[in-house]
Amino acid sequence: MERIELSNHAFEGDNNAYLFDDGPETALVDTGDWLEGSEGQLRQELTDRGIEFSDIDRIFLTHWHGDHIGLASAIQAAGDATVYIHSADAPLVAGDEDAWAEMYDRQERYFDQWAIPKDKQEVLFELLDGEPYTENPPTVTPIEDGDTFTINGIELEAVHAPGHAAGLCMYEADIDGSSEVFTGDALLPQYTPNVGGADIRVDRPLAKYLDTLGDIAEADYDRAWPGHRDPIDDPTARAEHIMHHHEERSWRVLDALRRLGPSDVWTVSADLFGDLEHIHILHGPGESYAHLEHLGRDGLVEQEGNEYRLADGVEAELDALDEQRWPLV
Repeated sequence: MERIELSNHAFEGDNNAYLFDDGPETALVDTGDWLEGSEGQLRQELTDRGIEFSDIDRIFLTHWHGDHIGLASAIQAAGDATVYIHSADAPLVAGDEDAWAEMYDRQERYFDQWAIPKDKQEVLFELLDGEPYTENPPTVTPIEDGDTFTINGIELEAVHAPGHAAGLCMYEADIDGSSEVFTGDALLPQYTPNVGGADIRVDRPLAKYLDTLGDIAEADYDRAWPGHRDPIDDPTARAEHIMHHHEERSWRVLDALRRLGPSDVWTVSADLFGDLEHIHILHGPGESYAHLEHLGRDGLVEQEGNEYRLADGVEAELDALDEQRWPLV
């Protein structure tokens, strides 16, 4: 297995594609984004190894975001590769018009509920245009948690890991006696994957993501191969670090309500992240909403209309904490 590093022209953070070609079959985990620069990069990287797009037999996608699935269509068109994706994300990747219409409807409702200003919403709708997905979508094969595949003697097992995306799917593998996992954006080495905004279809996004992090920590993998940047040599420690990060962020959300009083999602987001541009217009309020929703289910925050306020007694609990971290798990 080889890691192919690709620049990312659509979002932030260089992408990884993972190549399996040590045997009669050739496969990729993720493909990078769909833009011309990335396609040229991937073609050259493969050519340097004596491989063309038409030689790829199978593609295992981690989730539906364009910087991971972008070249699946071009590769499949060149050689009829089988494209696998979790069933929760399959309709979006396949360009299903009803699935995309539902996505747009959800976006409109959530952006209004989060009180995102109209001029900022216009920026988002332009960024989130689904045309790159629906113009020439691949034919996909849906998979489920626990499905297994063998590539040149290496067994991959699909592990559903929702939170960042509804259908995010990791792939476990034993490689030369080492327990490895391809995590997509479920676990990243330098920044924390967005929850709440990255896929607004996810119900209870923070709770689901915390469960995913707990599962990664419990699995105690030897190494993780993320969707962006360098390998993670201690996935358990990284998962625990991100859980602690979300506890710190929950404290900051509660503290914002303590200082500001009843506030909508956009106001809490501005307190946490400041002025936002580009895709962060979505990620900031999305993450704020994920925390407010989670804290609300725990009875710590109450919602009236589009505004949230601290429940009775929470301010005293905040005052009693020894550190700026609210326990979540």
